[in-house]
Amino acid sequence: MVKLGVATKQLPKTKAQRTRINKEIDVPEVRVIGSDGNQLGIMSPSSAWKLALEEDLDIVEISPTAKPPVVKIMDFGKYKYSASKKEKQQRRKSATSQVKGIRLSPSTDDHDLMTKIRRAREFLEEGAKVKASIWFRGRMIAHQEFGTRMLERMAKELEDIAKIESAPSMEGARQMTMMLVKKS
Repeated sequence: MVKLGVATKQLPKTKAQRTRINKEIDVPEVRVIGSDGNQLGIMSPSSAWKLALEEDLDIVEISPTAKPPVVKIMDFGKYKYSASKKEKQQRRKSATSQVKGIRLSPSTDDHDLMTKIRRAREFLEEGAKVKASIWFRGRMIAHQEFGTRMLERMAKELEDIAKIESAPSMEGARQMTMMLVKKS
């Protein structure tokens, strides 16, 4: 049961995804790397764990798919901390595309349209997607061709920097939208 307003923890990783340490390593032999980075050779996991205990450290499975699996003698707490730091860094670096909206009306004047086009150009140069939408009010819905022409003109003015991701289409009963993205 999910409680509202309470932050939920991430689901625990499956057994295959979780890093195995110490007694969890249940293979006949492993390749051991010492805490100083030197290879200590191939041995049983129990003897590798005894070496780690002498240094008050853990054996951590680094490469479970290798033949034999590779373990390293290290402090598991520090390993987990550095892995979470790397994961956060990766998430921060991953690009999330932002969608900026430009709202028009079928009766938008030419000068106002050019102002909106300049603003859309700025958004595209920043790397955001632009969602241009035209709202039809009252009897304007009978003349959707005005909206289509306006959005096509906008796309033509921006064709040097942008390409159409989704062509002008009706979204709901009274809104026509078009999505523009920066050319790569």
